[in-house]
Amino acid sequence: MKVTRFYAPGDVRVEEAPEPEAGPGEVKIRVRNCSTCGTDLKIYRYGHHRIDPPRVMGHEIAGEVVQVGAGVGGWSAGDRAQVIAAIPCGQCAECRHDRMTVCPNQESMGYQYDGGFAEYMIVPAKVLAVGGLNPIPQGVGFDEASVAEPLACVLNGQELARVGAGDDVVVVGSGPIGCLHVRLARSRGAARVFLVELNRERLERAAALVAPDEALSPEDGDIAEQILKLTDGRGADVVITAAASGKAQEQALRYTARQGRISFFGGLPQDAPTITLDSNLVHYRELTIVGANGSSPEHNARALGLIATGAVPVKDLITHRLPLDGTLEALDIVSRGEAIKVTIEP
Repeated sequence: MKVTRFYAPGDVRVEEAPEPEAGPGEVKIRVRNCSTCGTDLKIYRYGHHRIDPPRVMGHEIAGEVVQVGAGVGGWSAGDRAQVIAAIPCGQCAECRHDRMTVCPNQESMGYQYDGGFAEYMIVPAKVLAVGGLNPIPQGVGFDEASVAEPLACVLNGQELARVGAGDDVVVVGSGPIGCLHVRLARSRGAARVFLVELNRERLERAAALVAPDEALSPEDGDIAEQILKLTDGRGADVVITAAASGKAQEQALRYTARQGRISFFGGLPQDAPTITLDSNLVHYRELTIVGANGSSPEHNARALGLIATGAVPVKDLITHRLPLDGTLEALDIVSRGEAIKVTIEP
């Protein structure tokens, strides 16, 4: 079978590999879709300290069960399944207190375990042990199910930021995560959702799909001033920085309403992880700043439900589909910002 393996920064190869077999507690699936994300591009360019190469990449996985290992119940050949990306241990203090997203022992598909850029892959026993192999609801395609993983992360972020009915929400960044934030905020009852993006072409492409109430570019003036004007001077109830931008995090405080919430959803580069912010704005306006780190198995299952009911459509966000041989081309498309979502169909 074919796989896409990471060997070193800049060295990712599509190559032949033996077809794996499911061991005790494991499930083997035929991968139908494994979507790409910015993390895949970062791994390709810079590697990751948690990856022991060579490693099959890909963590937004959906496929069909073809083999069930000894001791596994509830799954049969032909079942359609979505696989979590982040694997909590299920036993530490954080996991026992239902805080699986911050499990200190977390492992990940495509990092410690071979991922979904492959024709076939093994779902580890640790995934099944925490309920991380989810049945795909009827009517949901494999392509849509592969987007459940990033949607699960977005769901976690919006729950932490308490996005709810009547909120004015600003989403900074119009990539696939930003688009999912716009749609999820709407489904959670937000009054208005504003989308902010530096790149005009990228903003217009995303806005045409997700139709925010306003699409804002710095080319049209200071973002804070635009948002304050749209909100009669009070600012947004929630600001989500869905971009790896320290400046966006700093600027968010300028246009967040009193007692508003700010989600630092996009992580910053390892070589520039610090920002400078006006602590008095946090103090006097009683602002809340929260992080967001991945998702739990439960978030993944609920994300599939949101897709199945149509509450958060995702199919139209997949703008490019490539075969496994085209993985490097897919990463190049992501790097150029020419797509919303790119999926690999092995």
